[in-house]
Amino acid sequence: MPSAAERTRTLVQSTCSAVLLIPGLSVTPCTRPDLLTPEARSVGPDGEIFLVFPADSPAVRAATHAQDDELAAVLELTDVAPVAVPSRIRGRAWVSGWLTCVPGVTEPGRMMLRLEVGDTSVDDLWGAESVEAEDFARATPDPLVAHEAELLQHLHSAHGDQVRCLGTLLGERGPLAERDRAVPLALDRFGLRVRFTESGTGTTADRSFDARFEFPEPVQNITQLRRAMRTLFESALG
Repeated sequence: MPSAAERTRTLVQSTCSAVLLIPGLSVTPCTRPDLLTPEARSVGPDGEIFLVFPADSPAVRAATHAQDDELAAVLELTDVAPVAVPSRIRGRAWVSGWLTCVPGVTEPGRMMLRLEVGDTSVDDLWGAESVEAEDFARATPDPLVAHEAELLQHLHSAHGDQVRCLGTLLGERGPLAERDRAVPLALDRFGLRVRFTESGTGTTADRSFDARFEFPEPVQNITQLRRAMRTLFESALG
């Protein structure tokens, strides 16, 4: 199971949506949402987060005016499943800390800000946990993070029947009914999570639940993942 620090680091270094919240920042209804959304983000060697914003962003103005004062800020990340499923938000993370400008401009019209990490928390498919700044700095993102969305979409479109067959591994439930659905929801180096939806009949509403299928051992790259998925599908087919 990935640690809370690893899951948070993975979200920060993924392509999930993010917004920078600065307490007391004057934001009007006319403020363009993209001005509060970093165009790029990365994590430095000491765990600090670097954010690139348009030079006219309210976040840049606030960091510039703060100068030597500590400017508190929170980076809020929202992770949405790349395939259509009930309850599509997979998790959220909040990284709070202190914001400063990085000297120089990354490119014309852009400015880099540095977020020194303080308190961090994550609330996702694994549960809600807090993360110490030191643990966040030491953690590494999941090796599949850059490919997860594409891999899940491929599994759903090209291997839907095989994903559905994984339901046969859920001994307490037995095989899925013909009308039930199975959608790959999340993928990491430890395994695959699938959201099963039992279709209701009459006045009975649809019911969804998640099932986790662990790999024999953690994978580190796409080649190892292919072998692990093949083993998983073969076990489902008996």
